[in-house]
Amino acid sequence: MAGQGQRVAMLCLVLAMAIWGSSFIALKLAFEQLEPLWVIFGRMLIGSVVFLLAWCWRGQIRYQAGDWKYLLGMAVCEPCLYFVFEALALQRTSASQAGMVTAMLPLMVAIGAALFLRERITRLTLSGFFVAMLGAVWLGMAGEVSEQAPEPLLGNFLEFMAMVCATGYMLLVKKLTARYSAFVLTAMQAFIGALFFLPLALWSAPVPQAITPTGLMALLYLGVIVTVGAYGLSNYGLSRMPASKASGYINLIPVFTLLFAVLVLGETLTLTQMFAAGLVFLGVLLSQWRSPAAPPPPSVVLD
Repeated sequence: MAGQGQRVAMLCLVLAMAIWGSSFIALKLAFEQLEPLWVIFGRMLIGSVVFLLAWCWRGQIRYQAGDWKYLLGMAVCEPCLYFVFEALALQRTSASQAGMVTAMLPLMVAIGAALFLRERITRLTLSGFFVAMLGAVWLGMAGEVSEQAPEPLLGNFLEFMAMVCATGYMLLVKKLTARYSAFVLTAMQAFIGALFFLPLALWSAPVPQAITPTGLMALLYLGVIVTVGAYGLSNYGLSRMPASKASGYINLIPVFTLLFAVLVLGETLTLTQMFAAGLVFLGVLLSQWRSPAAPPPPSVVLD
C-alpha cells in the first residue's frame, strides 16, 4: 500500500508540473488581453469561487493554536510574493533564463528540508538533482537569443527571489499537511491571493472593460485547472513524500513548457533541446530512485 501511495503521489506531481508548464502558454495569451496583475487576481478569484462551491469536500480541519502564522506565511510566500517577483522578473528576462534560475529550487528545498524538517537526503537524490539542474540550465542556454530580456541581471535576481518564496512555501506546506488536507491548503492560497492582488490590480491599471473569448478561456484555464488543479495535485503529492524528493519534479516544468509551446504555439524544438529535456527527465528519475534495502544478516543457529 505504501508503494502504491508513492506512485500516486509521483503521478500527481508529474501532472501538476505538466499543468504548470502549460500555464506559461495560458499566461502569454491572457497577458495579451489584460494587465498582468488583473490576470493574477482573476485566476485567484475564479479559484476561490470553485473552492467555495466545492467546500463540502474540504475534509477534516484539525486547527491548532498558532497555525495561523504558518497558514498565512504559506499563502504570502505563494501565491502572493512569488507571483509579484515572477511577474517583475518575466518583464526583464527571458523565459528560458528564468527557467535556468528555477532549476535551483529543488536544491534549495532539499537544503531547507534538511535544516528545518530534519529530512535525510541521500547522495543518489542529490546526484539526481544536479543532473536535472544541469539539464534545465542546458535547456535554457539552448534557447535562441531574443529581445525579451532587456534587464537580464535584475530579472534573474527577481526570479531567484521568487524561488526563495517557493522554497518557503514548499517547506510550510509539508509542515501543514499533517493537519490539513490539500483542499484546505489550496483554498487558503486562493482566498488570500485574491484579497492580496485586488488592491494591487486596482493600483496598477483600471478595471478591464472587455476581454476576448480567447483571453477569457485562458483566464478560466488559469483559475480552474492551474490554481485549483495544479496546486491541489502538488499539495497532495507533498503530503505523501518528503519535500526534498517532491521538489525534484519542478525541473520538469521547463520541459513541459517547451512541449506545449511546440504543440500550441507552433514553436520548434531543436535536437539540443531534446537531449537537454531527456537529461532533465533522467535526473528526476535518478532523484526518486530507491536503493534496495540491504538483506538481513544470516541468522546463526547454535546446536
